[in-house]
Amino acid sequence: MILALVASILLAIQALAVAAVYSSSYSTPSRYKGGLWRYAHATFYGEYDALETMGGACGYGNLYSQGYGTDTTALSTVLFNSGYGCGGCYEISCTQSKHCYPGSTIVTATNLCPPNWYKPSNNGGWCNPPRIHFDMSKPAFSKIAYWRAGIVPVRYRRVPCRRKGGIKFELKGNRWWLIVFVSNVGGPGDIKRMAVKGSKTGWLPMSRNWGVGFQVFKSLHGQSLSFMVTSFTTGKTVTAYDVVPANWRIGQAYSGGQMV
Repeated sequence: MILALVASILLAIQALAVAAVYSSSYSTPSRYKGGLWRYAHATFYGEYDALETMGGACGYGNLYSQGYGTDTTALSTVLFNSGYGCGGCYEISCTQSKHCYPGSTIVTATNLCPPNWYKPSNNGGWCNPPRIHFDMSKPAFSKIAYWRAGIVPVRYRRVPCRRKGGIKFELKGNRWWLIVFVSNVGGPGDIKRMAVKGSKTGWLPMSRNWGVGFQVFKSLHGQSLSFMVTSFTTGKTVTAYDVVPANWRIGQAYSGGQMV
């Protein structure tokens, strides 16, 4: 009985610690305004159907059904930042090339452009660190430049992600392991950390599995679920209370809350 009491006290302390971490980073959300213009280069991968862009290192899966469509890009290692760059939105325009089209386009980061160590960074190894590079879908690239150019210099800046509806939480895993893939995040678009709270638990920290997949090793079946999502860029936290009903099942997806 003493052991059970100690265990319950430790769980309570953990829940309070997690809540403190998130509440300390939270303030009344101010609208994310984006960043400054910078310079880089851009290429493209795949064809106009953008099938090669589906899935990817961020874990979004089918980009059509997730609402991202073909306005997407893979990021070089520096921008991808071990998955913290997933979901960020960029405005990109072609510059200083005869192949440029006027105007700009906005894309979401959904994949990693891996290094190619067999080629120099200025001749084929475009995504080798420390280069800043965008490997865009062919439809997105074709909005800023003639695709036969292959590679063009660009101007880019971070911009707010404009999403319809709430943040989407897709549940995967099994009875003892819950992994949640998070998409449709507005504002800064990216995620630094997450926590989950069952209707019978306190707040539990989640670890990044890969991309936008966050996991917790605990059985939460039969409980309604709430999520805290903290942006990597702004440090602001949004809480989606009881967004998942108690009768949830693996493979289902739910929406609630939103970044600004």
